[in-house]
Amino acid sequence: MTGDYKKELKPAYTMLTIMEEAGRCLLCYDAPCTKSCPAGTDPAKFIRSVRFRNFKGAAETIRENNALGAVCARVCPTERYCEEACSRCGIDKPIDIAGIQRFVTDFEEKAGMKILEKGAANGKKIGIVGSGPSALQAAASLLAKGYEVDIFEKDAYAGGFLRTGIPEYRLPNRIVDVEVKRIADLGAKFNYNVNVDKAKLDELKAKYDAVLVAVGASEPGTLDMFAGNSYAVPAVSFLKEVKDKQGEVALPDSALVIGGGDSAMDAAATLKILGVSSVTCVTRKELSDFRASKEELETARQLGVTIIDGYAPLSVEGNTVVFKHRRLENELKLKADKIILAVGQHTTADKLGISVAKNEVSFDGYQADGKVFVTGDIAKGDKTVVYAVRKGKEAAAAIDSYLGGK
Repeated sequence: MTGDYKKELKPAYTMLTIMEEAGRCLLCYDAPCTKSCPAGTDPAKFIRSVRFRNFKGAAETIRENNALGAVCARVCPTERYCEEACSRCGIDKPIDIAGIQRFVTDFEEKAGMKILEKGAANGKKIGIVGSGPSALQAAASLLAKGYEVDIFEKDAYAGGFLRTGIPEYRLPNRIVDVEVKRIADLGAKFNYNVNVDKAKLDELKAKYDAVLVAVGASEPGTLDMFAGNSYAVPAVSFLKEVKDKQGEVALPDSALVIGGGDSAMDAAATLKILGVSSVTCVTRKELSDFRASKEELETARQLGVTIIDGYAPLSVEGNTVVFKHRRLENELKLKADKIILAVGQHTTADKLGISVAKNEVSFDGYQADGKVFVTGDIAKGDKTVVYAVRKGKEAAAAIDSYLGGK
């Protein structure tokens, strides 16, 4: 299996194949797939619309519930949510809900549909710090309720991890740009290259009726043994460089990826797609307890990534790493031209005066202190994009309630 970095690996449905896949749906009453969608996208309803070739109605169902419908169609780990609950699991295999959603949102874009609408102005303004998926969904939800929304982003573009951390073969920047433009067209004002610190946050609190902090967990994690190692680079830094340069980066002959989450699989698969002949991924987790999604793991395998599970790094000297098995009395020594560390990320929300513990706030809910609310990865709950959408909707509802909304 080979691929072009700028091209999506998973092929899209055609008009014929989409009807075949939608036709497999059992049209369940009180559908379990709908109950299992964290974002409330209602797969049962939009698949039923597709069955009757009502693609416009299907797009409306998706977009009204999920402002990032085209993004989630590509990156949501559906095997954990809607597809795991699909009634066809007991017959053969679940409906490809993500693939159908992708077809519908692509149709929506090609048809130039404008589904989201801004609500009647209520005279109140919200400031949002960060522009990742949860921030974008919160902005869309607040705009629909009539609020003015200003977004402050430290980078020169919106999207957060969608833009910097997910490879083009899974989520093209073009899709992120389209989703961001929809929200901008609703009236959201994006302010780029703005670094918000504690003093700036105090300014925003004085200016806005409420401030939503959605800074995420964007700072790369590391391991002390790799400090100052010129061969090692964090996975998030590597993926960002590849996306910024559209794949035009210097490549090693061999690479070692340490970690077993989605970022590890993304980094390993990206290296193979770009042409690195030898890519090995070593993870402390065993395959039975793997953190990455099944689709991510399968993509890496099909691309030729060697995956070794159950080993944790013990020591490193230059570009040679010694691993020790977590349960067996066994060690493994590997040497590579480049070492990618996919060992998690951490947040900087504490620098804004927000109490965090283990990369998320230490309190339940979304209200941090008076006017200040939080959402995204720093809020309690799952850290997937679809959960970011859910948190964005819930944080917007919490702000609306705080400001007297219904």
